[in-house]
Amino acid sequence: MTSIKDFHTISDDALVLPPDVSGSDFREAIRAIASIVGDQNIVVHTTQSMKNDEEGHYFNLPKEHDLFYVLEKDVFLASAVVSPGSVEDVSQIVKLANKYLLPLWPTSLGRNLGYGGAAPRLRGSVVLDMGARMNKVIDVNARDRTCLVEPGVSYFALYDYLQANGFQDLWIDSPDLGGGSVMGNALDRGAGYTPYGEHFSMHCGMEVVLPTGEILRTGMGALPDSNTWQTFQYGFGPYPDGLFTQSNFGIVTKMGFWLMPDPGGYEAYLFSFQHDSDLPAIVEIIRELRIKMVIQNGPTIRNTLIDAAVYAPKSHYTASKAVLTDSEIDAIAKDIGVGRWNVYGAMYGPKPMRELQWQALEAAFMQIPGAKYEFAKPRAEGAKQTVLHMREETLKGIPNTYELGWLNWTCERGSLLGFSPISPATGVDANKQYQMVRKRFTEFGFDYIGTFVVGWRELHHIVCLTFDKTKPAERKRAHRCIELLIDDAAKEGYGEYRTHLCFMDQIASVYNWSNGASMKFNEQLKDSLDPNGILAPGKSGIWPARLRGRGFELKRSTEYGLAETH
Repeated sequence: MTSIKDFHTISDDALVLPPDVSGSDFREAIRAIASIVGDQNIVVHTTQSMKNDEEGHYFNLPKEHDLFYVLEKDVFLASAVVSPGSVEDVSQIVKLANKYLLPLWPTSLGRNLGYGGAAPRLRGSVVLDMGARMNKVIDVNARDRTCLVEPGVSYFALYDYLQANGFQDLWIDSPDLGGGSVMGNALDRGAGYTPYGEHFSMHCGMEVVLPTGEILRTGMGALPDSNTWQTFQYGFGPYPDGLFTQSNFGIVTKMGFWLMPDPGGYEAYLFSFQHDSDLPAIVEIIRELRIKMVIQNGPTIRNTLIDAAVYAPKSHYTASKAVLTDSEIDAIAKDIGVGRWNVYGAMYGPKPMRELQWQALEAAFMQIPGAKYEFAKPRAEGAKQTVLHMREETLKGIPNTYELGWLNWTCERGSLLGFSPISPATGVDANKQYQMVRKRFTEFGFDYIGTFVVGWRELHHIVCLTFDKTKPAERKRAHRCIELLIDDAAKEGYGEYRTHLCFMDQIASVYNWSNGASMKFNEQLKDSLDPNGILAPGKSGIWPARLRGRGFELKRSTEYGLAETH
């Protein structure tokens, strides 16, 4: 990396120039941006200045490339990283970007592990590190149980703010890892595990910088001096908020959220099931209990190995490098005291309410032969912290990073690639997805590590492919495995709800009902809102007219003549 003071020493050949931008225009644009944010808040990158991966970790991820790169390290490489300090900074930068055709890639904190981090989809883009300086909790309203935050507010930061400022009776909802951006997770349609776990559903009001630099407020925020911006989601007229999720139609600079009041009681539980074949029955039971709201939150159905990976790497359990067999997984389940499938959930409300919930839960789940249950009791001094203890915190909205253990399953400092298809919440579909993924993983030499989460009526299947990025052949296997799974899933009517940078074009291509009407609509919006094509080109497979069809889209490996690697 190079500071702006030494910018003049870099040759044009060493710069990571974006398409259609000359070296002289790039230099002029970067100096103009530096005059807005300050020299200390912009760093220029070259192909030789990528951050040393040995220094990278969850709280210190590189912003110019993906720490867990699947293709070559420099495929998704930023030309510079800029840290704006205000919405006015962002607006001015966007206007400059239009002048120079400089592509911008906004990111909140860049901690979306397994999906590309902060790296830009289009090589040479300037990463807007929105979370570095724009990291304030702007407002918390105790009466309405709402908050207004900037992009850099993590779940840890929001939780700590509430605890330190007299709002201990307000709960947040954290995903598995608490270091991510509250705003960023909602904009990528992430989820957590309390009754407020559908994060975008719990947002209320946005401030957005449009691709022209104009600043927009959605919902009631469009009314000057509005006093209901964080309490009523819709406002008057069309409701645009969803257009700014997983899109390149605007940069969200502020976002409101509803917070959950303390429910007056809480208890976490674990149901463990001993047989791999129990999955369909588990899903059928949860669907009915969830729709009837006996289960108030999104429970997780975790397989043995995802729990095992939290505790220790694979080498702790076996010397074998091969894909684990059913008998070996059974032995690991016995060793760590869980089942082949494990449902982690919680009951919320006063004790009489929880007692009624428990009666229904116990009666339903204990019908499955061999089912066991336990509650999260306080640990004795020196006793081992179990996954149930860890999930007890998450189910209460307390952020943590226990699940980082997944990364080391394959090797020390391993990498993660996410695969996240959605299906109906039925036993048949859950089993079909599980068998489909496990078959492909076995074919390509990976252990199945995954969990199912039952939402309101859908089933999220969160699959964690762990690999050693230092081995090119293993990266290729991981990449090809997910490529095939995307097509496998599409044939069965399953689509992914989020993905890594290198699969955005492929997944967009399978959402092709009615001759690709969805993509045509997105492209029309893109070309109208962003005529110069400067905002996050390629995000979610949406390319601006200026760059569309010029070879920036990523095709499947076989279309490049690359052989499958097993």
